Amino acid sequence: MRAAVLRAYRADLSIETVADPGCEEDGVVLKTLACGVCRSDWHGWVGEHPRVKPGQIPGHEYCGEVVEAGPRSGWKVGDRLIAPFILACGSCPACQSGQSNTCFDQRLPGFIEPGAFAEYISVPRSAQNLTRLPESLSPVMAAGLGCRVTTAWHALTGRAAVQAGEWLAVHGTGGIGLSCLLLGQALGARVIVVDVVQEKLDHALALGAEAAVNARDGDVAAKIREITGGPGAHVSIEALGLEVTTNGSIDCLRPLGRHVQVGMPVGHTATMQINMNTVYMKNLALYGTRGMPAWRYPSLLGLIEAGRVDIRPLIAREIGLSGASAELRAFDGPTPPGVAVISDFLS
Repeated sequence: MRAAVLRAYRADLSIETVADPGCEEDGVVLKTLACGVCRSDWHGWVGEHPRVKPGQIPGHEYCGEVVEAGPRSGWKVGDRLIAPFILACGSCPACQSGQSNTCFDQRLPGFIEPGAFAEYISVPRSAQNLTRLPESLSPVMAAGLGCRVTTAWHALTGRAAVQAGEWLAVHGTGGIGLSCLLLGQALGARVIVVDVVQEKLDHALALGAEAAVNARDGDVAAKIREITGGPGAHVSIEALGLEVTTNGSIDCLRPLGRHVQVGMPVGHTATMQINMNTVYMKNLALYGTRGMPAWRYPSLLGLIEAGRVDIRPLIAREIGLSGASAELRAFDGPTPPGVAVISDFLS
């Protein structure tokens, strides 16, 4: 099969012909229909993700059609499926408690095992992890859900428990940030977006953000307090994994506010200096979140199928497999609005 392979950090991915994947007894082999390009892929490409090594095939935001099914897979050839990026075991204490995104024995295509920047991908543990692709959702849109929309959904509902009428601040308007904007609106929150790229702020305002703050213009927390009439946001999402935005997210909260760390702190940002005095004085809650338990897909897909949220504005570009390197390189600087999805694996 044709695949994009990481041979050296920060070098263009190598487009190669590699062996087709095998099918595990409890898994399936998917023909990859689409795969998103994510900032998490960038962390591996630059060498900051501790699990991503040269020789890796990236790609963890994928959907596909079953071309081979193991006897314990629960699926059949021709089924179209969506995969979470964390493949949980289903039997450990975390999985049994419903928190499969914290599974003690995770399998991670795209990070440790071959991912979906390829024509085909082997997906183990498919019965408890994969979800059928609704007829109304195109493969490109499904891949656009990727880790960004699913993670945002769990951050807002499974962690912060955002309520209608609450002020929600979103720091960073990339894929995760836009997802939080769209889903926050669907939940009835009043959304404030923060970024340093005015084009992205304008895009978010066009999608319905109630207010936008350019972080280059001064004290972000003060501006958010002004917008909210004094006390600050009820919930704040950090969507970049940077120290400055993490502290900005914490500082903009009102007393008893909830901060959710969605951006990945890894490599040089893994350890941060955090304003814990603000956490202490305001009685704040700090949540981490990563991924979404697979059993929560129906709640998210139902919201989309009911027309309560439109994720189409997330997708800015459809690209070929050979275009993945340029998308990864673009994450080195401020990116334009929207995300890229690989939909052609032969070009």
